[in-house]
Amino acid sequence: MRILGVSGSLRAASFNSALLRAAADLAPDGVTIELFGLHDLPLFNADVEAQGDPPAVTAWKDAIRASDGILFACPEYNAGITGVLKNAIDWASRGDPAPLTGQVACIVGASPGMTGSARAQDQLRLILRRTLTHVAPIGEILVFQAHTKIEDGQLKDERTTTLLGAHFQRFIDEVRQRRG
Repeated sequence: MRILGVSGSLRAASFNSALLRAAADLAPDGVTIELFGLHDLPLFNADVEAQGDPPAVTAWKDAIRASDGILFACPEYNAGITGVLKNAIDWASRGDPAPLTGQVACIVGASPGMTGSARAQDQLRLILRRTLTHVAPIGEILVFQAHTKIEDGQLKDERTTTLLGAHFQRFIDEVRQRRG
């Protein structure tokens, strides 16, 4: 099983990218997480799209189509999802069929604040629903005060690691059930 890991942060020391690496370390045999960086995606522009997807957009859409599911790590900026993540979803919601249509996704998130990206995750769920992406499992991973749990790019908090592992396993089970 191939899971695409997508961080909504471009920061080198991103807490959310660290969550994806931790999930990759927790993946059971036969499951891999391929991290996909959003650094090279241009801002969505229908005029550009009309001339054909730029190479970075094609790579993004191909990575989604080749995956069995998507694990989104969602930071929270100003009580919402990041522009880079919204932009990536906008590109992937286009096409016939759009790469996100029918895809299975899971959301986790980390933030230095006390809500652990709860508002951003709610927004992301709503946006993904509009793209006909199934978001599973029910429940959330909200890593609050991430700076106390993630050090040097590594998840160090044992309780959070345990919760992330259980959440990720429920997601894998959902992907297996939906993919047959």
